[in-house]
Amino acid sequence: MIGIIPKLKVDYVPVDSPNRPGTSSDIQWITVHNTANPNSTAQNERDYVAWRPDKASFHYAVDDKEAIAIIPEEEIAWHTGTAEGNRTSIGIEICESGDQEKTYKHAVGFIAKLLNDRNWGADRLRTHKSWSGKECPRRLLSTWDKFLKDVEMTLNNLRKDIELDTKDKWKLEGIEYLAEKGLLNDLKGWTEKINDPMPVWGVTLLLKNVHQDLMKKLKGE
Repeated sequence: MIGIIPKLKVDYVPVDSPNRPGTSSDIQWITVHNTANPNSTAQNERDYVAWRPDKASFHYAVDDKEAIAIIPEEEIAWHTGTAEGNRTSIGIEICESGDQEKTYKHAVGFIAKLLNDRNWGADRLRTHKSWSGKECPRRLLSTWDKFLKDVEMTLNNLRKDIELDTKDKWKLEGIEYLAEKGLLNDLKGWTEKINDPMPVWGVTLLLKNVHQDLMKKLKGE
């Protein structure tokens, strides 16, 4: 399953919050959690971190609507139950409320983006359980391998899109122009074949369509 990158809202808890220690992190991993609360949204989770007294926090929360940044990545959050895990990993809480299929896609897409931003692979992902033994993320532990594959697939697609944007963007100009003018009816198909060689008949047929369209415009049809 290919993930979807959700919109990100930055809503850091105040610097004087008891759950924002402000200590510098040394990020090497991304740790995945489930909230274990079937009713809370990402915003609820952010608000819990702001006031809860029990030294529990994380960097991001993701639900079926959005992702929220709660503590900056360069600061530690208390989410693994171990000093090393807190210091070296980004904590992501996946909500259990709302549309769970969409939340799953958002989590996959958001995590893939974080990995891409750091030029990391899916081998940098860890469960909460891997740090402290806690059964978390409880909804993903039994299908963790599938989750990793979905993240990796999404990450690969994201990198292909970025590579296309950086290397072949100039090639897209012609395809997008012709599609906009109605001369190509399969933008996705043409984009996927952007580097394929085009046979002579294809070139001539395309030129024929362009010529016919031009003549119609000149005649006012």
